[in-house]
Amino acid sequence: MPRARALLLPLLALAACQPSAARRGGTVLFASGADLQSIDPLLTLHPLARQVQRYVLLTTLARYDSTLTPRPYLARRWERSPDGRALTFHLEPAVHWHDGAPTTARDVKWTLDAARDPATGYPRAADLAGLDSVTVRDDSTVTLRFGSAASRFPDVLTDLAILPAHLLDTVPHARLRTAHWNVEPVGNGPFRFVAHEPNRRWVFAANPDFPPALGGPPALDRFIVVVVDEPTTKLAALTAGELDMAGIQPAHATFVERDPSLAVVTYPLMLTYGIVLNTRRPPFDALAVRRAVSRSLDRKEIVDGYLYGFGRPATGPVPPDVPGYLPMAADRGADAGKTHVRFELLTVGSGEAALEQMVQAQLGRAGFEVVIRQLELSAFLARVYGPSHDFDAAVLGITGDPGLGYLGPLAALAGLTPAADPSAAQRLFADSVPVAFLYHARGLQGMNRRVRGVTMDLRGELPTVHDWRVSR
Repeated sequence: MPRARALLLPLLALAACQPSAARRGGTVLFASGADLQSIDPLLTLHPLARQVQRYVLLTTLARYDSTLTPRPYLARRWERSPDGRALTFHLEPAVHWHDGAPTTARDVKWTLDAARDPATGYPRAADLAGLDSVTVRDDSTVTLRFGSAASRFPDVLTDLAILPAHLLDTVPHARLRTAHWNVEPVGNGPFRFVAHEPNRRWVFAANPDFPPALGGPPALDRFIVVVVDEPTTKLAALTAGELDMAGIQPAHATFVERDPSLAVVTYPLMLTYGIVLNTRRPPFDALAVRRAVSRSLDRKEIVDGYLYGFGRPATGPVPPDVPGYLPMAADRGADAGKTHVRFELLTVGSGEAALEQMVQAQLGRAGFEVVIRQLELSAFLARVYGPSHDFDAAVLGITGDPGLGYLGPLAALAGLTPAADPSAAQRLFADSVPVAFLYHARGLQGMNRRVRGVTMDLRGELPTVHDWRVSR
């Protein structure tokens, strides 16, 4: 019996006796494969945490609609100066922090100044390199002045949620990771923080005072992120009615679709998986070896066999349907031939590592000896992103952004000097091969049908969480 089918047999029994999820009323339980790492947008790499920050707990100056066009949010309008170098934002004055204090232009200035300070360690600090100054005009007006004119709205302003200056301005930027706010965060978004149990759950309740200009109070009573790291445990909880939403494996999609109480939601993602090759040290300081790795990968086999078709092969960092995508000619450099190189491949998890085993087998046929090492998330991040960059190669899910600002940090992670221009950055990846790209992912969620109003797209899973509602 195929292993996937064998794993599903006990789950069929659970689905047959599923208790009603209606007992939760207006509470939605959303599964995450790992804890949110940090709720502070200045410190976070975790993709779901960033969505919770900007759609649940906090607000951003602007946000994307489904066409990736910037729309007003905390800033109700903005205008550009005649020379194109300044943006002036006019904030909604009715937005308050959950402790009652008003959200003002001072909060915007503090957040952006902290993000620009290298001591903070903001992951997207490079996207603010052109920002020269932030000036508070009055409580509801703030002007950002840039070193040069820009034709596009700065993408980072749709991603970086604004933080409360009155609660954080006494904390040195270098010590923000230990600020008390991280333990009991006070936001200004549609949901208030209630509780956090490390590696178990984050609880948020509807903010009854969220202003009408930003959509008013959300339709849900509570939104809870539940940490469930094992895919089969997650699937069992979904089919048993103990979760409302959970990311599912492609092999389980057909099984979930057969359950009349569940639906499968699939959607495009700005998420590309690849193997980051550390060019700082052997064996990947040699371009020929990096090219040999990339050429030895059968991406279609990975998409068909590992993703069951829920994805598409990737040879670059930008999905073709994202604005700014640059088609690149196939690598036609000299072939290194069959090689004999041993390296360690880092990944996150504790399970079967099916993707990594496929990669291991494919590269083994080309003469590579790949040693897979699975790590817990924090240990993985410390080795890959830490100052010593202690890794040979690492499997990474690369979360993109419409402004393509992620390309520079990705190149730097592999040890190359980033190119500022997105087109030049894409050419750098094609020519220097710092990453062996695998596939562009599609999102795949199992959802209890009692939850309505859900839209998932290139922005992620939570852009419409304010409007989710449940059948009662």
